[in-house]
Amino acid sequence: MFGRKKEAPSAQDIVDQQAAEAAALQEAIGKGAPTPKRKAQEAARKRPLVPEDRKASKAAERVAIQDQRQKMRQALDTGDEKFLPLRDKGPQKRFVRVYVDARFSLGEYLMFGALVFVIISLLVPASSEQMIYVLGGFWVMFLAVFVDVFVLSRKLRKRLTEKFGDVERGTVWYGSMRALQFRRLRLPKPQVKRGEFPS
Repeated sequence: MFGRKKEAPSAQDIVDQQAAEAAALQEAIGKGAPTPKRKAQEAARKRPLVPEDRKASKAAERVAIQDQRQKMRQALDTGDEKFLPLRDKGPQKRFVRVYVDARFSLGEYLMFGALVFVIISLLVPASSEQMIYVLGGFWVMFLAVFVDVFVLSRKLRKRLTEKFGDVERGTVWYGSMRALQFRRLRLPKPQVKRGEFPS
């Protein structure tokens, strides 16, 4: 009555037993062999949720993640489509990258213009007349960049429609944002020289 209770089998033991039963059923090939039950087939495919050697599993997972990151880093340098991030994949995105990298964009220098404006605003008093000209020059540059990006987006939409028939969502925006980045800092890195537009 108060004796030791039998130890309940662990989840791993149950899975192993069901897998062994399913394997035994599969070995009995022939016309008279019974069809394995769904429960037995599912048990044969099951894997334990928690691996037995957690330390080795974590180390293997860490190595796999590092390998994946290394391949992605190389792909950002070489433009290898296979390992690029999802946001950069696809023929339309590749076409847009080549088109943007082949042209000269005013947006590349917008950040430099903003930096110059900040430095000048620190040196020149806000109440002086010179500050009005500096502020006006900055807004002229900003307006020119806006017009340049607008023209680029229209050209991209037209070229993508001619080449692919339709334009994937977000592709034109992707090209516009790339045009606002300094050429040497773009990722994936430019693979063409200026003037080498895609056909």
